Amino acid sequence: MVRFIVSILLGAGIAFTLFVVMAKLIENTNRPAEEVPPTPVIDIVMSEPDEDTQTRNRVPPPPPPPPQQPPKMQPTEPEPAEPDANGFSLNIPGVDTGGANINLSGVGNMRRDGDATPIVRIEPKYPVQAARDGKEGYVILSFTINEVGGVTDVVVLEANPKRIFDREAKRALRKWKYKPKIVEGKPQKQFNMQVQLDFKLDKS
Repeated sequence: MVRFIVSILLGAGIAFTLFVVMAKLIENTNRPAEEVPPTPVIDIVMSEPDEDTQTRNRVPPPPPPPPQQPPKMQPTEPEPAEPDANGFSLNIPGVDTGGANINLSGVGNMRRDGDATPIVRIEPKYPVQAARDGKEGYVILSFTINEVGGVTDVVVLEANPKRIFDREAKRALRKWKYKPKIVEGKPQKQFNMQVQLDFKLDKS
């Protein structure tokens, strides 16, 4: 019986305490909120531009004058070389290739009317190794002059020493140019042309 009474009193005390706490909470929520200070207002004043301010206009520089055209050069044709039955000299700095005797189907045939006439002759290069070893020699070549004056079908007929000067002799001969043979107004091929290129060192 005593426990029952004690529990009732204890429960009543807890309930009263809760009631007081709830009343305090409700009382705080009913308070007016603290006043918020007003937001400061900032005035921005734009000053008008000074009318007396001088403005500078940028003027672009004048365009440069167009480059002058170089004068046109008139193409000049090489003068036909005067054939020489006794040969001609091929001079290379430091190396003298000697006289390259040209035999075209017999001495004097190049002077006949209508036959091919040499226009451009390219000097052969002296092989470096042969020059160092002091070797000299010659190469006899056979070739064909076509309808436009070019050299084709270059063949080595004789060389002394063999395979030393062949390549440079053939390379130079292929660059030679001729005025082709004319028969009845038409250019013609000339076959079995021969030339000898001598390779000699300058002993001086």
